[in-house]
Amino acid sequence: MVVSPNAKINIGLDIVSRRSDGYHNIETIFVPIPWRDVLEIVPANGNQTTLTVTGRVVDCPMEKNLVVKAFRAMQKQYSLPEVDIHLHKIIPDGAGLGGGSADAAFTIIALNEIFELNATKEQLAQVAATIGADCPFFIYNTPMLATGIGTDFTQIDLDLTGYKILVVKPQVSVPTAQAYAGVNPQQPDTPLKHLIKMPMLKWQGVVKNDFEKSIFPLHPIVSKIKQEMLNMGALYASMSGSGSAVYGIFKGDNLAEENPPKFEQCDIFIGDL
Repeated sequence: MVVSPNAKINIGLDIVSRRSDGYHNIETIFVPIPWRDVLEIVPANGNQTTLTVTGRVVDCPMEKNLVVKAFRAMQKQYSLPEVDIHLHKIIPDGAGLGGGSADAAFTIIALNEIFELNATKEQLAQVAATIGADCPFFIYNTPMLATGIGTDFTQIDLDLTGYKILVVKPQVSVPTAQAYAGVNPQQPDTPLKHLIKMPMLKWQGVVKNDFEKSIFPLHPIVSKIKQEMLNMGALYASMSGSGSAVYGIFKGDNLAEENPPKFEQCDIFIGDL
């Protein structure tokens, strides 16, 4: 079976408090975007599970790869036989786009179909939660408000049909620990779930990503890309998650795929929302 794990963006990200366990409570909105990896899973030819990775370099031992971790979790839960996995990486990592989490979640979805497990999305999401905080989102793969440490999801009504998205990932990566080290948790005056109901033209400067305050001084290129997108006419532009990818949302033909913008030494994606 071949599936196509997709990336996500964060629209807004408020870091509302620091928890006693060292984690942070956040509020953010996850939205799927059509930047995709390619994942193939078939019954194993031999007596051991194998993983082949092509495309982008993934510097990670096989058993620590999130795809294999997802398989092992499903194997433990459902006594699955061994498989051969081929992952073709297209989504950049260290970007705040959730590519690795998507690969893990789509592994779980594919295994459910291949072996006809008939597990519900809720059951699959429970397995996904053992792999990573945002993995369960990709089981549902629809706009969600994430709260708590980013693991509590509530579906929201957010229709971005007709908009185009430009995503630019510069050649810098932001470790999550570094991103959190510079934040000052604060309860927002207006919850994100209310702000998102405003027209998109009013989002800029109001629907914010708290990580930008600490990341922009460390990596000015990220701030520069965001400003360039606004100069290009983006209705809304923001860093995604803890970075370093930046996205801009454009109305219809304001962003033409046949005439892509020039961002040197960056990974670029343009697609429909």
